[in-house]
Amino acid sequence: MTYAVRPHSSIRLDATVLSRRSLLLAGAALGLLATPARAQEATPTDDGPRTLESVMGEVTLAATPQRVVAIEWNLVEYVLALGVQPAAIADIDGFNTWVALPVELGPDVADVGLRYEPSLESIAAAKPDLILGTTDRDEQIYDQLTAIAPTLLLPPFPTEEGETPLTNIGETIQTIAVALARETEAEAVIAHMDRALEDARMAIAEAGRADEPFILTQAFTLENVPTLRLFTDQSLFGFTTSELGLENAWKGQPDPWGFNTVTIEALVDAPPETNFFYIVQSDDDIFAAQLAEDPIWQSLPFVQSGRIYALGGDIWTFGGQLSVERLVGKVADLLTDGGL
Repeated sequence: MTYAVRPHSSIRLDATVLSRRSLLLAGAALGLLATPARAQEATPTDDGPRTLESVMGEVTLAATPQRVVAIEWNLVEYVLALGVQPAAIADIDGFNTWVALPVELGPDVADVGLRYEPSLESIAAAKPDLILGTTDRDEQIYDQLTAIAPTLLLPPFPTEEGETPLTNIGETIQTIAVALARETEAEAVIAHMDRALEDARMAIAEAGRADEPFILTQAFTLENVPTLRLFTDQSLFGFTTSELGLENAWKGQPDPWGFNTVTIEALVDAPPETNFFYIVQSDDDIFAAQLAEDPIWQSLPFVQSGRIYALGGDIWTFGGQLSVERLVGKVADLLTDGGL
């Protein structure tokens, strides 16, 4: 059979209304995510051949893939959430450092090198029957990948007008689910994310924190300078936090990933009542180190009022629905429990 894979669709993921069917599927997803996934844990809905119409052309699968290589980390999230352990991923050490999920990566998963420079030899050694990559990084090696196994490249962020980061997530999950014959699991996973968004939005509203401004950053040291990625609503995490009923105070002109890279001076015009959410690694915490005595940082009204909230270092800003659920849960907990 042939499936038309639409990398950009109008699927609604704003979580304002959930049907009885979605609520039941969300309950099923809770069971799916409660324990570490095992390869082919759920029963595929269709084990026959299928052809997917992708952005790179037709991708034909002889049967349901049993060994999947996922090069980008958000694709690893989708595969795990659908109940499948990948045969191999890129940069396992980096994944374990930056991406904490409620579903564990299996001990037998192989490493195929760096996300931006995967080893074709290692990918071939994993003997995949499906390779998942992204259009922004892997298009240049698409021919080499397809020589190894059928390869499906997916856009990692919205590329069409009107598409949001959350609709991109929903479409990507559904596309991978068709390839893996996990459509029922995909419905449950999307419904689970919807419910997490709605629960967080309701908690923030009930705490009287709705409509408050926020800035969300991933911070690090670059050439000995404290550096911040500030996320606009074009980014996954900026858009998602705004969907919780908050107002993004950062209005910069972003790169395709939806953020601006700036220094601390960019924050001086932030509204005084801003809630400042930050992601840093413990060994490169610019706020506890370089900025602890910085007069500009210390003069910012939201710093003086204590409206600064640590999100940890292992919540992946370019992830999938599992990272989204971790983000909204943390934001809601911080705003409703008083934060720091």
